[in-house]
Amino acid sequence: MAKFQGGGAKSSTGTEVKNAIMTGVSYMLPFVIAGAVIMGIARIGASMYGIDNIWDASHEQAASIVVQMLHKFDGFGGLALSLMLPIVAGYISFAIANKPGIAPGMVGGLLASNLGTGFLGALAAGFVAGYVVRLLTAKVKLPRSLASAGPIFILPVGGTLLTCIIMAFVIGTPLAALNRGMEAWLLAMSGTNKVILAAVVGGMVGFDLGGPVNKAAVTTAMALLVSGIYDPNTAAQVAIIIPPIGLGVASLIWKHRFPESLQEAGKASTLMGLIGVSEGAIPFALANPKIIIINVIGTATGAAMAVGLGAVNHAPISGFYGWLAVDGWPIYILSIAVGSAIVAVGSLLVFRQSNITTGKEEKATAPAPKFKVSR
Repeated sequence: MAKFQGGGAKSSTGTEVKNAIMTGVSYMLPFVIAGAVIMGIARIGASMYGIDNIWDASHEQAASIVVQMLHKFDGFGGLALSLMLPIVAGYISFAIANKPGIAPGMVGGLLASNLGTGFLGALAAGFVAGYVVRLLTAKVKLPRSLASAGPIFILPVGGTLLTCIIMAFVIGTPLAALNRGMEAWLLAMSGTNKVILAAVVGGMVGFDLGGPVNKAAVTTAMALLVSGIYDPNTAAQVAIIIPPIGLGVASLIWKHRFPESLQEAGKASTLMGLIGVSEGAIPFALANPKIIIINVIGTATGAAMAVGLGAVNHAPISGFYGWLAVDGWPIYILSIAVGSAIVAVGSLLVFRQSNITTGKEEKATAPAPKFKVSR
């Protein structure tokens, strides 16, 4: 009797969960970026014709062929974005159970969308599918002559069926209720409350630059994004890029304030901020943890300003390639600039080269981190 193998190397549960989420998000991002940018092109193009609802079906029969095409482009972008939940669930499952987990995870993610559980449901579907497939891998034994059928037949079929049963009859209803309750609470927030929420989300994102507090805020914002609640996402995406841009620019403009290693790190930090990677600011936080306070002030201010003045980011994209697709993009960019300026100026209070080790010790102070996309 042969036992077909699957899954990856054993690791602690916490590390495995984190890595699985990061895998799902990293595979999801190309779909989100493609969809959001295409929709952005359509909506910016439509604005030149004075149209602010290019997604409306009435534009399919517009007199202008260009408007018809822009309407189709918006639909193409929406189609790409609609794959977000199946992809993130499928590749969370893949990270846990390898290729046999992809189909159960994607189907579970699609079911999560249909059940109204939102992003949280898709995350749950990915983990359910991954661990169900891993359990089947460990428990199901086949004769050697049929061992090859396991990864392409038993695991996908059994995994998909069990995942759907668990989602539909066990966790789907409570997750959908939780999602609706969260939506109702956030939709009821307006005015000052909305600005405070944005400041809290922004401060959390800027606190540990891709760490658990950052991830909690960003994941929650993405969960609400799927439900059509955009303010937390707007706050999070603004906050993600403020520290690396602010610190990078400061180290380039006021070089004498920073040791040589941070001057070099600043070049990478600025670029990483522009493409939406908050971890570019990590060397500065390692060199002097006091900068964390400045980061939180800058990110909270920028996020609150963007949301309070009415900017709306409809997609989990923080990089410059998505800025023009944001509703109220001039306000959005201004908010990023203000938050980055606060961090840049504030860094001058923290970084004075005379207070930072230099020479050989300096290299040990600010090691080059391994960067991961902050989402």
